[in-house]
Amino acid sequence: MRPEDGDAALELIPRPRRTIAPGVVHVPGWLNLPAQRMLVAAARDWARQGPGARRATLPGGARMSVETVCLGWHWIPYRYSRTRDDQDGSPVQPFPDWLAAIGADAVADAYDDPAAGAAYHPDVALVNSYRGDARLGMHQDREELAPDPVVSLSLGTACVFRIGSPQHRRGPWHDVELCSGDLLVFGGEHRLAYHGVPKLLPGRDVPPIGTESGERLNLTLRVSGLHDGGPR
Repeated sequence: MRPEDGDAALELIPRPRRTIAPGVVHVPGWLNLPAQRMLVAAARDWARQGPGARRATLPGGARMSVETVCLGWHWIPYRYSRTRDDQDGSPVQPFPDWLAAIGADAVADAYDDPAAGAAYHPDVALVNSYRGDARLGMHQDREELAPDPVVSLSLGTACVFRIGSPQHRRGPWHDVELCSGDLLVFGGEHRLAYHGVPKLLPGRDVPPIGTESGERLNLTLRVSGLHDGGPR
């Protein structure tokens, strides 16, 4: 999924890969343009299936500003289900094998560890759509029972991604600019780190991959550790 020569030429100032914190790796431009276009088209198709995307309602009654489609397991704050219980109760869309293969490649590349990639078998994807002033507050991804890393793939409008410590929401934080095609993986001692998206960066250039003006799509892949016996 690394950029092809033609894609790399679009970046006037190359952005180096960085280890942001232990277990947190940012690989700019990891998805080439054909891969980005393919993922955007897939996200559009998933959003057309069944009840489509929805803004989840938090336990306190507030609705999230981000729209989400789930694959494999349906995320409902703060649990998973095999059915879309907060929509029409229909079965969640399946998690495709080809997306799991992308996740395995991402872990292998980010950690420079083929064995870690081969051992990574994601079965959950949250496909988040951001528009306008949508944002994601600081939170932990802790509904999964497995300790495997989270893989984040960014498409479209750039954003600020903020990650802190596993202990609390307060700083210090690391702010990372995520652009279209970027990969971010967090695991290890930062697998449960608080993280969020405080704002979009609509002024940045976006490649022609099929996203709308000002739209950001983000795919996060996880290993649930759950079984078909039912939700937690």
